[in-house]
Amino acid sequence: MFSSRGARLRATAALATAAMLALAGCGGGNGDGGDDGATGGGGGGEELIRVGFSQLGAESGWRTANTQSVQESLSEENGIDLTFVDAQQKQENQIRALRDFVSQDMDVIAFSPVIETGWDQVLQEIKDAGIPVVLVDRTVETTVEDPFVTWIGSDFRAEGVTAGEWVAENHPDAQIFELQGTMGSGAQVDRQEGFREVVGDQVIGEASGNFTRAEGRTAVEAALQAYPNMDLIFSHNDDMGLGAIEAIEAAGMVPGEDITIVTVDAVKDGLQALVDGKFNYVVECNPVFGDQLAELINQVHAGEEVPEQTFVEESAFDQTITQEFVDARPY
Repeated sequence: MFSSRGARLRATAALATAAMLALAGCGGGNGDGGDDGATGGGGGGEELIRVGFSQLGAESGWRTANTQSVQESLSEENGIDLTFVDAQQKQENQIRALRDFVSQDMDVIAFSPVIETGWDQVLQEIKDAGIPVVLVDRTVETTVEDPFVTWIGSDFRAEGVTAGEWVAENHPDAQIFELQGTMGSGAQVDRQEGFREVVGDQVIGEASGNFTRAEGRTAVEAALQAYPNMDLIFSHNDDMGLGAIEAIEAAGMVPGEDITIVTVDAVKDGLQALVDGKFNYVVECNPVFGDQLAELINQVHAGEEVPEQTFVEESAFDQTITQEFVDARPY
């Protein structure tokens, strides 16, 4: 039904450490996204750790599950008074939120950056204020020395490698269209690098769907015209893959048969498409690690030693999964 990737993720951690300042982040998030303001949490007791968290936005089902996990875990019960801000996928909103956290003298700042670059000034301001930073899901490329204490998330490069290995084994002659996430985001950069390390010479076209279903459909509609020989799509997340299904069906073809679809995320809608035979292979990017994040934040605030990076456990799934498995999925 699925194959555990935890051991290989741990094995790749040593390589990832060398590139820590260029780390990436996960694919998407869904949610209301209409609120650009902060919502305070907790009761403000002196014993609580005041945490400012900036989520990058609400672009997919993955992000919805991640946001829910973060908000449930960064709670008073876990010793945290949370202020949460949705940046609506705009870096300028996120930078403004981080500066607000500094002005509020938060104990810890955590955020999932929209893209990798452009953070030097605000990270220096946070460092000058003496506030520790925990990066979540995605990371940053910066010239600031020691810009964050720790990072937690998925090994995006390993996800790309896993997808590429499945393609190489099952479709060694595939003509591949790569449906990319938000350009410049860690998830896009690293998933592409890992995938192309294995089957890069088979990629005949690429376009960004910005991690959204609507833009994924638009990109694939154009690709069907531009690359009539393509017979496999590698989508950087499930939501764009679901958009690809819509485009393929609208063109009178059968997704999963006429065109093989490989995606990353493994949210419930994506796994349902796998059960339905419309996706062929799905690599998990686990969004539910709020409990691990809460533990890290408590350790950071206490001045304890923490690992520079923490990879979450993940799996990969093929069409042998059952409806019962999908129905029991928590996200």
